[in-house]
Amino acid sequence: MADVTLTINGRQTSVAQGSTILDAARKMGIFIPTLCHDPELSTVGSCRMCVVDVKGARSLVISCATAAAGGMVVETESPAVMEARKTIIELLLANHPQDCLTCGKNGDCRLQDYAYLYGVRGSNLTGAVHQYDLETDNPFIVRDMNKCILCGKCVRMCAEIQGDSVVDFTCRGFNTKVAPAMDTTLAGSECVFCGNCAAVCPTGALQEKGLRSSARTWEVKKVRTTCPYCGTGCSLDLNVRDGKVVGVTSCDGDVNGRALCVKGRFGYGFIHHPDRLKSPLIKKDGQFVEATWDEALGLAARKLGSIRNQYGSDSIGVLSSARCTNEENYLLSKLTRAVIGTNNIDHCARL
Repeated sequence: MADVTLTINGRQTSVAQGSTILDAARKMGIFIPTLCHDPELSTVGSCRMCVVDVKGARSLVISCATAAAGGMVVETESPAVMEARKTIIELLLANHPQDCLTCGKNGDCRLQDYAYLYGVRGSNLTGAVHQYDLETDNPFIVRDMNKCILCGKCVRMCAEIQGDSVVDFTCRGFNTKVAPAMDTTLAGSECVFCGNCAAVCPTGALQEKGLRSSARTWEVKKVRTTCPYCGTGCSLDLNVRDGKVVGVTSCDGDVNGRALCVKGRFGYGFIHHPDRLKSPLIKKDGQFVEATWDEALGLAARKLGSIRNQYGSDSIGVLSSARCTNEENYLLSKLTRAVIGTNNIDHCARL
């Protein structure tokens, strides 16, 4: 497709036809704030934080949903743009709890970041405010709809990435709310608790219960790793505090983007569980005792050899695991077929 050339803040750039003004600005390294926009989700242009000044336009335009055009002249920080962004933040803060000191999202809240960036210390606007009950009746996600800014990211993530469409907008006007069908809680809905909604929420409306109660945002070190639960190979960030994994958050994985399943995001309790095996065990006198790897592997080899010699190779069956790598499963297949001499091998992902 042909490129279009436009000017942003006095600098020219060329982008592919169909790109938005926001795409062009980010290509140039020019910052434009967004709340509802997400590159993995459909564009709705509802928050208006990304407004820019386009020469010749009748009013400010939203950069996330406006296609770049040849000859377009754009200003991203004109006085009108700055005033509009400050007003939007004030409007949001007028109906938003300002409990940043105790909010688990403190330090990782986009609304907080923008209020600081644009010098908005509060709101002089008065009127009705929402008084929703805090939703904590499920084991994984804290849902505080008083902090929801109706950006719709959770709605689109649930529908477009997860494919469940559990939540959507309900009611109208001031009473508009994101909720499951019949305005029930997540625990009472068809929610699978993947937590992908919390991963894209820009405020404290959706938070991972275990992680946010264990550490503040700035107290954790993020360690990139691969989820061990299946062979998909999803990437994730372990949140580590004082040498202990206190939570899992999304990263921009090559395989999964920011999407994770409920096990990948919330099933990390086994890491520090007191019953987790840390060394091989073999049974002596009816009791399991710790052993070295040489002892354990030697015992397994002798037992398998004895069974094969007495009853034949097909008396042995092997069950592999999706938590192993492809290479490890290949080696187990070779051991089963070439060494033990049987085709009785299966895989847990098929069961």
